[in-house]
Amino acid sequence: MLAPLLVFSILAAPGAKPAPAKNTVCPVLGGKVTPGKSPKVAVRGQDYYLCCPGCDTKLLQDPDKYLGKDGTPKNAKK
Repeated sequence: MLAPLLVFSILAAPGAKPAPAKNTVCPVLGGKVTPGKSPKVAVRGQDYYLCCPGCDTKLLQDPDKYLGKDGTPKNAKK
């Protein structure tokens, strides 16, 4: 399920490579992520690591719920 969504998110911005993921917790559920091993998805030109494959759908369906206007996950430590 994750692979088709990744393809869709990449095709949404042809020719543009998403910025590397920098988040340390999942923007959807807040679970710990492991850079390089956790699933990731591109949203608005930025990659985000996720704690589980089901979070990709939620983030893609409603990015404003989980991300600030600048792309920072709303659950990120301040």
